[in-house]
This record gives sequence, C-alpha cells and structure tokens, in this order.
Amino acid sequence: MNPFDNPALVVGYEAWYETTGRRADRLEKALLQKLLDGFPTVHTLLEVGCGTGHFTRWFQERGLQAVGLDVSTSMLVEAVRLGKPPCVQGDALSLPFSNNAVDIVALITTLEFIPEPVLALTEAFRVARCGLILGVLNRQSILGWRLKQEGGPVWEVARFFNPAELVEIVRNAVGETAKLVWWTILWPITSRSLPLPWGGFIGMSVQRR
Repeated sequence: MNPFDNPALVVGYEAWYETTGRRADRLEKALLQKLLDGFPTVHTLLEVGCGTGHFTRWFQERGLQAVGLDVSTSMLVEAVRLGKPPCVQGDALSLPFSNNAVDIVALITTLEFIPEPVLALTEAFRVARCGLILGVLNRQSILGWRLKQEGGPVWEVARFFNPAELVEIVRNAVGETAKLVWWTILWPITSRSLPLPWGGFIGMSVQRR
C-alpha cells in the first residue's frame, strides 16, 4: 500500500512544514535555490513526486512555470485544494511527457520511495532540456539514522542513499557527460550548505553539457 494514499497522512502532511519542519523547510529551500542559480536561463519545471504541491508552489514563487506530477490521487487532490498548482497524475517510471518537454525536472524527497530510481532518473533526464534538481535524504547522516529508527508508515518503506550511492545512481541513469554539483546541509550543527558527505539533506544538480 502506498503510504501517501493514507487520508490521515495527507491531511497532516502540509502542516509539518508550518510546525516542527519549519526550519528544515527553510534550509532545504535555501539549498534548492543555490542549485536553481546554476540554471539562470530556465523557465519551465516539472516536479516529480510533488505530493501536496509544497515545492511546486515554491518554484512558482521563484518565477518558474512549474507543474507537479504524482501517482497518488489523494495527494493531488490536496495539492489542488491548497494552491491550485498545475498537477498531473502519473508514474515517475513512465512520465507522460515528450523528450525535452521542460527545462528542469525536480525530484525532492522522491527517489527514496521509487522502486527503480535509475529508471526514474533516466525518464526525468529524457524530459528535461537543461537538467535535474534532486533533494535526497542522506543515509550517511544522523538525520537519516533517526528517521529510520522512527519508522512509521512513511520512513519504514523509504530507501535512503548516501552521496556516493546517489552519484552512482545518477551516473547509471544519465552517463558520464552530465555535470554534477552537490551540497549537503549539516543540520543541526550548522545551516550552511557544505560539500561534505554527512549532511542530512543532499541537494544535487545534474546539468547537461
């Protein structure tokens, strides 16, 4: 069963960003903005695994024409209720878009829940004209360890990656020609974005050369 189809989880999902997750949300968005700055000419973006549209709406606020995609009907209904971002129901493993349909494809805390991450990234790269932006929880971190210990319907099914594993997955999907740029947030020790392997949240851009 997809935990993101659970009505109780869907209703409380967005509230996390306004309560206990407020600081994490701010730090993650700062890191994502740093990655976006590496794509100064882009205008369109597809967020795969958009959930309630939290980051899709944020991308729109950044001036991008952003569209969200998710496999969960419950999440998409909530996304429309919260802000009416353009949303599409679809599978990350078979995106309903043509080659080079958008400038950027973003996957934020999404790869952890996809059974075939290499195929998902291959599909995302096919659709993206300029490249990808990824946000991934780091298995090689205190945060990753703590979330796995907490378990629950979401984290017990999640698969976390460390930076080296993420690089390997990306390379298997897009080959050696793309340029990879990655940072982590060493939270709660510091909110700075650092090129270190143990921060809780990995941000990576995959840029076509």
